[in-house]
Amino acid sequence: MATLDVILKEKIEGLGAEADVVKVKRGYARNFLLPQGRAFEATKGNLRHIEQLQEIRAKREAEELADAENAATKLKKLRLSTELSIGQGGKAFGSVTTQNIADLIAEKSKLTIDRHQLVLDKPIKTSGSFDIPVKLHPEVEASVTVRVVSAEDEGKGAESTEESED
Repeated sequence: MATLDVILKEKIEGLGAEADVVKVKRGYARNFLLPQGRAFEATKGNLRHIEQLQEIRAKREAEELADAENAATKLKKLRLSTELSIGQGGKAFGSVTTQNIADLIAEKSKLTIDRHQLVLDKPIKTSGSFDIPVKLHPEVEASVTVRVVSAEDEGKGAESTEESED
């Protein structure tokens, strides 16, 4: 297949970031990257623009890192609680998934965390307290504590749910 070297103007998931010179298929470059202004051809004249793009990339990466560190401090303070229906014999009806946890975080702290950023091997099907790691940035990782209580305990008034808001 015919390939073409292009210089990326912005971060493109799965391809690269600003100032990266990447080799892509000619059709992808001609039909998508170049017309949308996301890249330009890697010619000798265009290679002079790389320094300017590297400055833009450095600013963006610094902002992303600062945002991730800010979000990490908010997540460390956050205590979440959710209910899980548990029947006789301790068998759970349903589970607490990464999507449920991401929704709880968005509801309580106004942070938007993608469910793929939460590191959870398998859904939670038991009651208890769980520390769930969150990958906010390649260099920043935080954890959030989620307390899962059974719906029967909640109905009897054994414990009340407490959430700390920031």
